[in-house]
Amino acid sequence: MGGVALDDGPTGVKAPDGGWGWAVLTGCFVITGFSYAFPKAVSVFFKDLIKEFGVGYSDTAWISSILLAMLYGTGPLCSVLVNRFGCRPVMMVGGLFASLGMILASMSTSIMHIYLSTGVITGLGLALNFQPSLIMLNRYFSEKRPLANGLAAAGSPVALCCLSPLGQVLQYKYGWRGGFLILGGLLLNCCACGALMRPLKGPPKKNDLQLEEIEEKEVEKPRTKSKPLLDFTVFKDKGFLIYTVAASIMVLGLFVPPVFVVSYAKELGNEDTKSALLLTILGFIDMFARPTCGIIAGMKWVRPRVVYMLSFAMLFNGCTDLVGSQSKDYPALVVFCIFFGISYGMVGALQFEVLMAIVGTEKFSSAIGLVLLMEAIAVLVGPPGAGRLLDATKNYMYVFLLAGVEVVIAAVVLATCNFLFIKRRPSEPTAELENGTVAAEMQQLRKPAEDDEEEEEEEKGEMEGKEKEEAARAREVVENAKEDVEDTEKKGNEAINPEKVDSKEVEHLKEPEQPNGALLAGPETCL
Repeated sequence: MGGVALDDGPTGVKAPDGGWGWAVLTGCFVITGFSYAFPKAVSVFFKDLIKEFGVGYSDTAWISSILLAMLYGTGPLCSVLVNRFGCRPVMMVGGLFASLGMILASMSTSIMHIYLSTGVITGLGLALNFQPSLIMLNRYFSEKRPLANGLAAAGSPVALCCLSPLGQVLQYKYGWRGGFLILGGLLLNCCACGALMRPLKGPPKKNDLQLEEIEEKEVEKPRTKSKPLLDFTVFKDKGFLIYTVAASIMVLGLFVPPVFVVSYAKELGNEDTKSALLLTILGFIDMFARPTCGIIAGMKWVRPRVVYMLSFAMLFNGCTDLVGSQSKDYPALVVFCIFFGISYGMVGALQFEVLMAIVGTEKFSSAIGLVLLMEAIAVLVGPPGAGRLLDATKNYMYVFLLAGVEVVIAAVVLATCNFLFIKRRPSEPTAELENGTVAAEMQQLRKPAEDDEEEEEEEKGEMEGKEKEEAARAREVVENAKEDVEDTEKKGNEAINPEKVDSKEVEHLKEPEQPNGALLAGPETCL
């Protein structure tokens, strides 16, 4: 669980760690921003929705909850679609769904219509973008993957800083219906981001024969052993099970404070614009916390222990919620948002980096889908449960206390179980983890070289065999030539021996030699 898996892609192509990967990172940055910031930005419209449909806080909280539940709960479906059709087409279709949901929501006549349009349709569209973008990012980056994850995760606070004030402006000028319609148009940018997800291809081979052999092998592989659309073997990994349980507990309280902090500020008597500014502050701090955490997580000493860094980030976040529950005025909420932004950014930058490190690239597309499915159950319980608690107590302190306790428990579970059940062997040298690479990765790294050596040995053996055959043939030709020369000499000696051969036989022996030398022919032949 502490190691970093080799990122060589499902086709055996090693991650380029740059090049077009930066374009993929840009698309992932935008998609992550929409996926995580949208449920929080929609909370700006909750006050108007409560007045419009005559519902309570818990009812409006279901909108963000269903959005997140679709983002997480459709994980296995996204995994199947990605393994079947690829990341690019799935993301472009998802962009259309995300936009369609918000457009339909602008024409809603009841809160149930918003649940179906904004929650289900837009949530499904964001899910079809979010998960494939992470899969492509994992394929394009290996050594720089912690930094890439941190930069991509920074899209969430950047989008939050933009969408939250934008939502206030749209609400003021066009109402919640016009705001939903314009946000639906913005979500069409997901289609453009999906177009950036170019599949990785291996470098062209110089030898055409080798290329044909490789293509034949790739064609034969699906016939002999087809890859499952959803790989359930990840549940055999203890590290994966520990991560899934801890992440599910964490999600119960992780998203609660950003959803309720604006309403909390309004409850204290602050203006709407001033209250929405809290999300901007949170997002601004979060914006710098994620890349910074990604840089730290990529260090040689930290990367092998990145799971403990995630545990610390979760503990930090939970304690911030516990302390922030005592906030009684606006300055206290500002301080809470600053520390929450730091801890929340750390969790956002590390959560998928840890999962990638546990399962590796080959199983990541299935693993993330299964993890998100398990977290979806917690998402459906978390914010609505906090909303019901608020309706019952009319006190935000209990909401933040509950969220903090849940995140602290998740941090303890992750760190304790990892320490007790995922131990390194005593004989394992520390040098293997110096660069974040374990022994299994080194074996995978050696496989291509070993295959090349075997191919070279086979080619050398074939060349040696051909050379031996040619040498044997040359020897036979030489021996045959020697035998012909010896026979010719013997016949010549017999021809010039007067005791055994008479003059007629000598002339008879000389006749075959005449065609070989025209200069020795008689006068009649020359004429």
